[in-house]
Amino acid sequence: MAEGYAKATGRAGVVLVTSGPGMTNIVTGLADAYMDSVPLVAFTGQVSTNLIGNDAFQEADNIGISRPCTKHNVLVKDVGELARTIKEAFYIATTGRPGPVLVDIPKDVSTDKADFKYPEKVNLRGYNPTYEGNKYQIKQAAEEIKKARRPVIYAGGGAVFSDAASEIRELAEIAQVPVTMTLMGLGSFPGTHALCMGMLGMHGGYWSNMAMHHADLLIAIGARFDDRVTGKLSDFCPEAKVVHVDIDPTSIKKNVHAHIPIVGDVKAVLKQLNVYLRAMDGNQSDLKELRRPWREQIEEWKRTHPLRYEQGDKVTKPQFVIDRVFEMTHHEGIVVTDVGQHQMWAAQYYKGSKPRTFITSGGLGTMGFGLPAALGAQKAYPDKLVLCITSEGSFQMNLQELATAAIYKLPVKVVLIHNNFHGMVRQWQDLFYEGRYASSQLGNVPDFVKLAEAYGLLGLSASKPAEVEPVIREGLKHRGPVLMDFHVDPFENCYPMIPAGGAHHEMLLEDPPELRNADRGALAKKKDKDKVEEGEGVLPA
Repeated sequence: MAEGYAKATGRAGVVLVTSGPGMTNIVTGLADAYMDSVPLVAFTGQVSTNLIGNDAFQEADNIGISRPCTKHNVLVKDVGELARTIKEAFYIATTGRPGPVLVDIPKDVSTDKADFKYPEKVNLRGYNPTYEGNKYQIKQAAEEIKKARRPVIYAGGGAVFSDAASEIRELAEIAQVPVTMTLMGLGSFPGTHALCMGMLGMHGGYWSNMAMHHADLLIAIGARFDDRVTGKLSDFCPEAKVVHVDIDPTSIKKNVHAHIPIVGDVKAVLKQLNVYLRAMDGNQSDLKELRRPWREQIEEWKRTHPLRYEQGDKVTKPQFVIDRVFEMTHHEGIVVTDVGQHQMWAAQYYKGSKPRTFITSGGLGTMGFGLPAALGAQKAYPDKLVLCITSEGSFQMNLQELATAAIYKLPVKVVLIHNNFHGMVRQWQDLFYEGRYASSQLGNVPDFVKLAEAYGLLGLSASKPAEVEPVIREGLKHRGPVLMDFHVDPFENCYPMIPAGGAHHEMLLEDPPELRNADRGALAKKKDKDKVEEGEGVLPA
């Protein structure tokens, strides 16, 4: 919830938990926030200072446990230091590359008293983030942008955190450079803009991945070149010079060599870069003409291999549900997703125009993220539409938060893509493991409509394509929290897909013939039967 609040607002989320299991229960959230650079401050309870190290009741090494998954952590031993420590915690969490900070407070410190002295400023020796980029390197980047014939802007989560959407748009329009975004960068550039290529990477568009592979200049903005984006590193952007802008110097050159590294705040650097570009010889029409063949090539890739699905009148396709949700909401509101196929389809079909309106778990890929994060975003913006796109695998990991939605009257609209599988796992098992469905078929799940009603929420269900739009319409009209359960094709796969070890130009675009022409459910059962006949050990049903 604190992550959802922080990602939606840009302000620090706050977590308060008890000692022992209270602390260990937030480790996943801390790790998720750390990977995605989310500003959080977590206050954890601790046993009294005289009991630390004695295996006291509900004692845990909160500092040791949280060290690998926080930007900073501290154990407060003196109540006189508490106010200053809190001030520093929020400063560290929200400056530089944002991240979670943990403040561990022993019981005797929390009940002690001191004069309240809250410092106006924070001055930490050894922690001085660089905000202004090197002017020579920025000018060098501008020169490379001016002469490039096949440039691409690659925007990551840092573009959102820095509130640099207007600067990215200005850069793209001045220099006539197409823009692609990571999963965390969605919203940093308008999805309907003529220069927008949508998401890149493992399930990115064919055209955006091909553009990356053939680019001669890559302008990376607030991105860390993670493996889901780069694919095979040795074949990543083989013809491109790389300009890398990031406030975190450890992210630059970590995975991909940067020919022009620029350490600084994305917003501040792009403002200066745009000034240099405007001051250089030439004008926008010259650049338009220079880049015309490149834009035409990208449009050709988009025409020949668009995102597509075939919706009949019998079985509902998951893409159809997500597509209709976004069309019927006019791509407005805040979209929060869980993790899996539905997450990728949401990223593909959501063409939002504003930052902080697409919220998801990126680096850690945490199932169960969606519902509580949506509640946090809804708490931050009680009058906005908040959609939680999820599936029954992720949803069941935190479904008890329906109680929170009911108690606090948070009108989140849950869109549940019900496919009877851990869909992404099943997709990999189909493509690379000969359809051996190990622990991916969910089997008996609750009646989600009855479950929603048990919590006092409105529950709706659609099992046929014709029922999809009426359910969406009724769910959106309802003033309170709603769960909409959409039964979809269990064997639909998410494409395009860069297989593990593949490069950007080595995408799978559709099911191979053996999957298109097979009854996969029957095939899986036959393979299980064959295992038994061959004497392989299997667990009884």
